[in-house]
Amino acid sequence: MQGLIMDYPLTLTAILQRAEQLFGTRPIVTRLPSRELHRYTYADFVERAKRLAVALRALGVQPGERVATLLWNSYQHLEAYFGIPATGAVLHTLNLRLHPDDLTYIVNHADDRVLIVDATLLPLYEQFRARIHPERVIVVGSGAGDGLLDYEALLADADPTSFVYPALDERAAAAMCYTSGTTGRPKGVLYSHRALALHSLAVALADCLALSERDAVLPVVPMFHANAWGLPFAATMVGAKQVFPGPHLDPESLLDLFEREQVTMTAGVPTIWLGVVQALDRQPERWRLTPGMRMAVGGSAAPEGLIRALDRHNLRLIHAWGMTEMSPVGTVSHLAPDLLDAPPDTQYAYRALQGRPLPFIEIRARGDAGFVPWDGTSMGELEVRGPWVASAYYNAPEGDDKFTEDGWFRTGDVVTIDPRGYVKITDRTKDLIKSGGEWISSVDLENALMGHPAVAEAAVIAVAHPKWQERPLAVVVLKAGQQATAEELRAYLAERFARWWLPDAFEFVDAIPRTSTGKFLKSALRERFRDYRLPGSGPAEELLEPAPHPQEQG
Repeated sequence: MQGLIMDYPLTLTAILQRAEQLFGTRPIVTRLPSRELHRYTYADFVERAKRLAVALRALGVQPGERVATLLWNSYQHLEAYFGIPATGAVLHTLNLRLHPDDLTYIVNHADDRVLIVDATLLPLYEQFRARIHPERVIVVGSGAGDGLLDYEALLADADPTSFVYPALDERAAAAMCYTSGTTGRPKGVLYSHRALALHSLAVALADCLALSERDAVLPVVPMFHANAWGLPFAATMVGAKQVFPGPHLDPESLLDLFEREQVTMTAGVPTIWLGVVQALDRQPERWRLTPGMRMAVGGSAAPEGLIRALDRHNLRLIHAWGMTEMSPVGTVSHLAPDLLDAPPDTQYAYRALQGRPLPFIEIRARGDAGFVPWDGTSMGELEVRGPWVASAYYNAPEGDDKFTEDGWFRTGDVVTIDPRGYVKITDRTKDLIKSGGEWISSVDLENALMGHPAVAEAAVIAVAHPKWQERPLAVVVLKAGQQATAEELRAYLAERFARWWLPDAFEFVDAIPRTSTGKFLKSALRERFRDYRLPGSGPAEELLEPAPHPQEQG
């Protein structure tokens, strides 16, 4: 027997229509490339999204065809987030920090029919313009010409009253994003309307990011990467004030916007928040931020020291984890009720975990001998499934090893899961250090190092060793005006880790290379230190061997 419930489609157009009916006066603010602030309302946004949909139809864009965006976090990008899917077409966000060769591959692989590009990014577009073949290119801001269409002129000529909300299939494609391609070619993830609607509902839950109409939401995480973690969709669904930073992502610009617009919720990668907390530490009285402002962090593990530092400024970091293939949020870390009375150190330890899965997201971890128990110590590769998790890559060959035979997605993250269901990312499979047959977590070492008062950033990589196969090398950036020696840092780590986990060497650098999304680019470090000679690893060396492994300790 089936239930007698309406078959109501879960679509982005339903979210847009809700915004039109309920939230017309709510504000949307953007810092333009010129640094001026642009302000308008949800009513303005909905009308312009409709105009964009009408204009794209007039250009001949058909349902299922891809419309690419090369844009900053801005009100025009928000219009594209809804206007493109409202035609039945597919929003395809392009990562503007990728190499032109990667962008060429992605645009051609997706077969984008139309490209919308910010005028400030035309120099980037020119680097691969001759190698791609969209039928139309639309410019946001001044710079149209030479066959390029002007975004504002296009919208001005479109009649929003001719727009009719289409009857879309909730399983139809709505958006597309490519992985960053750090290992092999970028891969396309194709999101359905249903997936994005369900993801929006889950993200807004109290035990996720607790979004409501009373919030002012500023996504620092780029709208061109993994849907800005779903925030533009979810914020529009609940009618929150939306604030977009444009291209201005330096700590001072962000802090100014947080204060000026009284932001209550924001999201970004750890390197962004490390810069923000350093600026606050330098001038704690300069900014008056909303007390308890929620700051979601993801992309890579945040050091416990960062959580403590932001608490000192009455700002609350919320640890989350996800992937492009997961729309992207999969887990969020909040304290379970029985942990609310736990000692502060215990609470911080849990808040530094990646958290528990969102409703309808299932998790398991697979080790060499099969699925590992949820005991908080056994490590395995995390596998997930759920209603907003990719089932395959777009236009990819069959038999991709990222998916198991029974349909789960293999994340590539090595984790432990504790009895409460808290996930701890111990490493990426490619970043684990296997030394003497035992695993060492580079993430744990990095987070501990970044808790040292003199350390701004730290990355730990594996380097070859003739006896142990691999040993850890720590690459460290010190804070301005601070000093620390390798011996001091090793002694600092020795308080927390077994001797055989400790890095054999420390290299001090001015900066650690990053991926297009702000994560540490360890592949570049591995290449830079490919021929690194560790102390004691060469026949002429007379330095100490690494600390012995467990099997050699009595």
